Amino acid sequence: MPIFDTLTNLMTNALGPFGPVIIVGALGIVTVAMAIAMIMRDKNDPLAKLGKAGREGTTNDSKKAKANKEALRRASNNEKLEKYKGFLEPQNEEELSSMQLKLMQAGYQSRDAVRAFYLAQVGFGVLGLIIGVAYFTLALDPETATTKDMLQWVLGPGAAGYFLPKYWITRRVDSRKEEITNGFPDSLDMMLVCVEAGQSLDQAIIRVAKELRASFPTLADEYEIVAHEMKAGKDKSTVLTDMGERCGVTDVSSFVTVMNQSTTFGTPIADALRVYSAEMRDKRVMRAEEAANKLPTKMTLATMMLTVPPLLLILVSPSVVNITQISQ
Repeated sequence: MPIFDTLTNLMTNALGPFGPVIIVGALGIVTVAMAIAMIMRDKNDPLAKLGKAGREGTTNDSKKAKANKEALRRASNNEKLEKYKGFLEPQNEEELSSMQLKLMQAGYQSRDAVRAFYLAQVGFGVLGLIIGVAYFTLALDPETATTKDMLQWVLGPGAAGYFLPKYWITRRVDSRKEEITNGFPDSLDMMLVCVEAGQSLDQAIIRVAKELRASFPTLADEYEIVAHEMKAGKDKSTVLTDMGERCGVTDVSSFVTVMNQSTTFGTPIADALRVYSAEMRDKRVMRAEEAANKLPTKMTLATMMLTVPPLLLILVSPSVVNITQISQ
């Protein structure tokens, strides 16, 4: 592009062959310095000060209760990341809630998961930018490199490092959903057996979590969280609803709806589990049949790609050789 070529020539004439790299590095340093200055200027949240004072026992009873409630959450707050929450957390509440839900579905349920995610994005982005600048400076010739090469090898690794944590979270969410979907019908069958044997729903969930630990650890973790929250006195319908949101699987959400309706209308839990577990078994069989029906199409494409070219080569090559000999 003429504009980039002109800018590259101006930087090269002013600063030498390493002019573009120097300008890009200087812009990166200025950006990081401005971000650090904004973080350091961020004042402590007054509410955070009140919470800290309540934990130290210097506030009244209501503030102590609030501090104790915060201490009973899933994980303790990291004071180092708390200083940079204005930089490591989205300011939009809707975006923050969406990211928290996505990280919970990926298995990261700590309070600092969102901050750690954005910190990883910034860290990997800066690391990729440093690697790109080093490769461009050491492995390529800045005098012969074009502007496209500079943008590709300097900004490309930085962008890849920035989006790497998001790709990892997406893959982890998909793998967890697949594992939960595969193990959920078996867990319902075991839960039905436990309930029909005389155990309560809480005891059945604990037993199912222990039995599933070897084969489906992700689903076992979800059941253990449900059991611990029920022991802590949290409302059963709320606990099951939170489980459906954390899993993000349609089958689990439907199970939560069935359990809540069974509790609301007073119907036996065993009957609801029996009907729904039978439906889940049928659905698993349908998924297996669907996967089996897709195999012929996939195998046909692979067979054509691997067998037709060698077959044509065997059949056509003698004719091509004969035609060549005759033409000579």
